[in-house]
Amino acid sequence: MRILIDNGHGADTQGKRSPDGSFREYRWARDIAARVVKELRGRGYEAELLVPEERDIPLSERCRRVNALCTQVGKADVLLVSVHVNAAGNGNGWMTARGWSAHVSLNAGAQSKKLARALVASAEEEGLKVRRYSPQEPYWAQNLAICRDTACAAVLTENLFMDNRDDLAMLNSTEGMEAVVALHVRGIVDYIEGKR
Repeated sequence: MRILIDNGHGADTQGKRSPDGSFREYRWARDIAARVVKELRGRGYEAELLVPEERDIPLSERCRRVNALCTQVGKADVLLVSVHVNAAGNGNGWMTARGWSAHVSLNAGAQSKKLARALVASAEEEGLKVRRYSPQEPYWAQNLAICRDTACAAVLTENLFMDNRDDLAMLNSTEGMEAVVALHVRGIVDYIEGKR
């Protein structure tokens, strides 16, 4: 299984920061993505960053990279997780929305949904407040290009809210970062090993 970790957004992406400017999504997501890749490799899995560049890579190019690998090794042998941080407002003020969530495309197949469920279960095991679409649906279905236009199992994670003071404190803490890395690693491994 080839594991692609997408660290959403780039240094030049407008916005994507906490209201006080202390937190930049691209920097945090790249750090988390690199840690997830390192941990998975340490466990013997073939994992790599989809976007090693610092600049923002267009979604069309990200999808092209994923699909090129799917063509090379077979879409059943590739999975993608895109790591992001949520925001409830426009970046000008602190908001009350909180929590972690998993998202699939509106056209998501069974494997994407299975991967999302594994990630949700892992996030709950890490003690994170998980935002579910409904009690029965643990993930959100949206029109997300990175999931919609890729051929493999694909999930986008929103790792807490950068415009909520409590979530931001968790995002910036060693404990919070370790929990986010651990939930991604465990969720991916459980999906691959068929434990969920």
